[in-house]
Amino acid sequence: MEMTQRKQKILAAVVESYIRTGEPVGSKNLLGELDFSVSSATIRNEMADLAEMGYLEQPHTSAGRVPTTLGYRYYIDKLMNKLEPTEEDRKAIAKTVSSGSGDPEQLLEKAGEVIARLTGCAAVSTMPLGEKATVRRAEIVPVGTRTAMIVLLTSAGTLKSKACRSDMPITPQTVERFYSVCAAHFVGKPLEDISTVMLQTLVASLGEHALEMSSFFVTLADLAADALSSDVLLEGQSNLFNHRELGGNIIELMEFLRKGEPISKLLSKGKDDIDIKIGTENEYKQLANSSVIISHYDVNGSRSGALGIIGPTRLNYAKLIPYMQFVSGLVGDILSESIDD
Repeated sequence: MEMTQRKQKILAAVVESYIRTGEPVGSKNLLGELDFSVSSATIRNEMADLAEMGYLEQPHTSAGRVPTTLGYRYYIDKLMNKLEPTEEDRKAIAKTVSSGSGDPEQLLEKAGEVIARLTGCAAVSTMPLGEKATVRRAEIVPVGTRTAMIVLLTSAGTLKSKACRSDMPITPQTVERFYSVCAAHFVGKPLEDISTVMLQTLVASLGEHALEMSSFFVTLADLAADALSSDVLLEGQSNLFNHRELGGNIIELMEFLRKGEPISKLLSKGKDDIDIKIGTENEYKQLANSSVIISHYDVNGSRSGALGIIGPTRLNYAKLIPYMQFVSGLVGDILSESIDD
């Protein structure tokens, strides 16, 4: 059966009406929404064809039609007209998100809050990935006679810090030595190269200063390992209780969101800038009644992390996809600027 232009327009009208109202769509509902004149009977026949083709389904015997996963997919890929954020919305979003720009985690928390509020979905995000990241800067901040904060900034924009205690007093000469050793052995090096073997070799080479410096570099290695892992941030999960379509699945979905590892894998898998999985397209059975929209962000031209939303399949894709792309682009730009500063 051929997907004619008329069938395409009817499918788009059904999807958009169902997204807007949440009610199954009958042929009479569409009479005023199409840009061509046909009878209710003709629309009904076309809708029956679309159902036979797998794009629509009838939830109840006497009800109208609703889109299937295949129907949503066809609409998104071939029929949807994106609704870009207005200039006013862009400015408001940028103002809120950039208020957390001092730290990547705060930045992503702000971005997640904005996305959750705008979409009415649960927002998930990953911190900048450290897989290909290098040490951009290492700082030592003495906070006591024998205690200091070690701070690590990576090329991916990740900022990590940890308190550390030295076995010897921390002097200005200690601080100088720290920076000297960092410049020679850490700055510019891939995070994954900072191993136990590398540390043992380094400490052995410090000679009489080994006792004084070893704890600082062990802490720095801990921070590098921490930066290599992808932290998942979650915002707005209570929004999911507002979607009646998720009612029977909500507890299972909430439990799934609490597990960091599957979400991390979900966010890191997509290769495209924007990745949309609808209902049964999702590999996890807990998401079989949900849609996931993931938008990746780049830091200095390299894929670094992702922001996503999880909600019902009945989402305003035309609006939400451009909003997700705008926020993820904004996050990438802010992170890139923070590294360049």
